Amino acid sequence: MFDIFHPISDRVNVTVGEREERMMMTGLHTVADIFCVGCGSIVGWKYEFAHDKSQKYKEGKSVLERFKISGPDGSSYWAGHEVLAGGSDADDV
Repeated sequence: MFDIFHPISDRVNVTVGEREERMMMTGLHTVADIFCVGCGSIVGWKYEFAHDKSQKYKEGKSVLERFKISGPDGSSYWAGHEVLAGGSDADDV
C-alpha cells in the first residue's frame, strides 16, 4: 500500500537521494529514493520529473511504502493506522 505525501522537504525523519531515470509501469520518470534517517532503508520515492504529459501531476509528490514504515511505538504502520493522504500509485512499484 502506498501514500502520496507532499512536500517531502518538511519531513525531518527522511532524506532524499540522488535523482535517476526509472521506468515505472506508467512510463519513464525521474525519481529520487527516500531514505529513513534512522536506519538508512529506502522507504519510498519522490517524483522529480514525468516524461509523459499525462503523468505530470506526480511531479514534486512522494510515495511512501507503508509496509516499510514503523509507527511511533515500533509497530507496523499500515496495520492499524489511517491513510494520511489520498491517492495511490500502486502501479508504480
